[in-house]
Amino acid sequence: MHFESIFFEDYQLEDTRKTLGRTITETDFVVHAGHTGDFFPHHMDAEWCKTQDFGQRIAHGTMIFAIAIGLTASVINPEAFSKGYDRLRFVKPVHIGDTIHAEVTISEKSDAKRKEFGTVVEHVKVYNQHGDVVLVADHILLAKRKNISS
Repeated sequence: MHFESIFFEDYQLEDTRKTLGRTITETDFVVHAGHTGDFFPHHMDAEWCKTQDFGQRIAHGTMIFAIAIGLTASVINPEAFSKGYDRLRFVKPVHIGDTIHAEVTISEKSDAKRKEFGTVVEHVKVYNQHGDVVLVADHILLAKRKNISS
């Protein structure tokens, strides 16, 4: 995969990028359940899920978040630090066989406490193959500056 290196100065408000897609598999469910210990039946018990209104297994929200954010990692700052994520919401369920992709929009830019960095907020929307939003979050990033003025 090709990674594009960008600095604080390169981020422009309202710029948007779209990731490639990723199909969610049963293996994803099993591996994530093993990593987190979350073996609740709505993720792992296909027969029980058939008796519920939703009818099929629902992906772990944290798994969809992790996979979708991983998809956004094709544009990186060589010395960036993630400060975290705000306003994370699981909007719609994702199921085995769904294909997700993310769209990232630069929603805010500001100076940081340390002059060699700037703060960038990336608004992330994750979509399924039907164009439905399934997850939203704001990624707060400390991005290294190219030019540091004294």
